[in-house]
Amino acid sequence: MERTLCIIKPDAVKKNVHGSIIQKTLDAGFHIAGLRLIQLSESQAKKFYEVHKERPFYNDLVSFMISGPVVVIALMKENAVAGWRKLIGATDPAEAEEGTIRKLFANSKQENAVHGSDSVENGKIEIGFFFTESELV
Repeated sequence: MERTLCIIKPDAVKKNVHGSIIQKTLDAGFHIAGLRLIQLSESQAKKFYEVHKERPFYNDLVSFMISGPVVVIALMKENAVAGWRKLIGATDPAEAEEGTIRKLFANSKQENAVHGSDSVENGKIEIGFFFTESELV
């Protein structure tokens, strides 16, 4: 089985829809290998999103991601990365397909409810950022 990382972002946690997002994820056949509620520090957010460091939205993204708690989830499923990306929908909720997580729960392109790994390799790296192998089941 393949793994991918989900982060339920501060906007969705603040709106108290993280339970609905988790249920939608389970209903789509994903298995939870690890889950925790955390408050990212500025240094953690900067490190996690350093791939975007040169982009104009980087500082706003870091500020947003430390604005409240997040739920980090290691997900497992056959073709988990592609399946998760399909389930969450386009980054901009206005462009997301009906029924996707972002269409249902996101506020805007920045406050888009969830993060999803963009490749199998990045999924491994991102899960390793939040979980040790012994913490995953």
